[in-house]
Amino acid sequence: MAYGERGRRTPVVDLADRRALEAYRPADPEVVAEARRLKEAALLDFGLTESAVASWLYTKCHHQIPTTAIDTAAVVASGDGTCLLLYNPDFFAGLGLDGVKFVLFHEARHLVHRHLLADPELRSDPVFELAAEVSINHVALVRLGRTELPLLDGRPTGVDPREVYERYHADLTAHGLEPVPYDTFTETDLRVYGELKRMHRPPVPEHRLCVHLRGGLVPADQETVDAVTSSALLNSLLAARRGHAGAERELLDLMGRTEDGSARAARIWGQLRAGVLRGETSRTRAVDWWQRWLVDVLGSKLREGERLVYPKKRGALLAALGQDPMLARRGPVRDKVLVIAYDTSGSMPQHVITWLTELVGRIDGVEAHWLSFDAVVMPFAPGERVYGGGGTSFQVVADYVEGRSEVNGRCFEVSPDAVVVLTDGYAPPITPSEPDKWIWLITEGGSEWPETHTPAMDCHRVTTGSR
Repeated sequence: MAYGERGRRTPVVDLADRRALEAYRPADPEVVAEARRLKEAALLDFGLTESAVASWLYTKCHHQIPTTAIDTAAVVASGDGTCLLLYNPDFFAGLGLDGVKFVLFHEARHLVHRHLLADPELRSDPVFELAAEVSINHVALVRLGRTELPLLDGRPTGVDPREVYERYHADLTAHGLEPVPYDTFTETDLRVYGELKRMHRPPVPEHRLCVHLRGGLVPADQETVDAVTSSALLNSLLAARRGHAGAERELLDLMGRTEDGSARAARIWGQLRAGVLRGETSRTRAVDWWQRWLVDVLGSKLREGERLVYPKKRGALLAALGQDPMLARRGPVRDKVLVIAYDTSGSMPQHVITWLTELVGRIDGVEAHWLSFDAVVMPFAPGERVYGGGGTSFQVVADYVEGRSEVNGRCFEVSPDAVVVLTDGYAPPITPSEPDKWIWLITEGGSEWPETHTPAMDCHRVTTGSR
């Protein structure tokens, strides 16, 4: 999505050739350095305050390239699954920090719109494009605490939602129709679109604003947009669950602006289980996306304290050397300890065991410990035969992983960050010393007691059908 074009449109050169982009009508080195500094400072502020979603989206843009090949800024979603941020150094330097933050927020929100509201008929309607610009800029003004659009050479840039509303108000009044108040007009993305469609002559600009919707100028591969934006929303949701108040407020606002009237958006929010932010909880049930749920929960338990940040000092040094800033991790980085315990007293679905083994193998920085158990605990390595068949005791697992018992003369010497138990649930309930670290996967027909236990623990039904 290219932010509000400034007249002449220059074709984007070969996006696979980064050097060609950087060398295209090269800007003054001092201007490039200043533009990089402003961009880095804006992204850092997003991560700390204004927009968790934008912060996560730009961590997915591994290449952030200053180039005069475009007039303003654009996020490119290429067919190889990667995203690039392209920005004109003169444009960013002229805007200043507040203006750069506004433009980057605008670009990130365009990706979210394309992900949540990707109906081809909507995208082909210039009135919907205008509605998107109005809605995005209204939210940007509110969220960034601004009263005016950013100025460039003393003139506002982009679509002013208040000016569009004034034209809407005048149009409806002239034709004997009742306009809604401004707050109602900007209530949701689709409300803006619906109200603009009531106009006798919607104020569609002569020149299309969004180069992605015009087609051909900047790639916007839908599959890439979906993957990148879904990942950013998921990371923001996990941050909200861990107590990030800004992420929670932003997601609640975004949900309210997109899900009503859009089946696609409602489905995406449901798949993310974002309703938990509103206090809406869904009882454990058999669904075919339980694997996604487990990834989400594991992510929230295994990544805490390792949020990616933009280091100012190192970023300034890299910018001075003509390099894009690198992301760094905040806080200590260590291997996380994950315990996976299989109840071998009953029939365990093999595809579940295989999938869980593959999943853990793909999580970076995880030290996995594998246990089978019935009435006793039997550690094993993936691929080894597991034994069991006797009675079931969850307490023996808790005693072992919490260091109160030995197996083969040895205690469990590390503290787990998460414990995953795959079981049918039929055994006396337990209360682990740290219940929030336990994840219970209940096979079909099993008991879901961990969900109603006090305190309640993460619990989900897994299916025995093929993946």
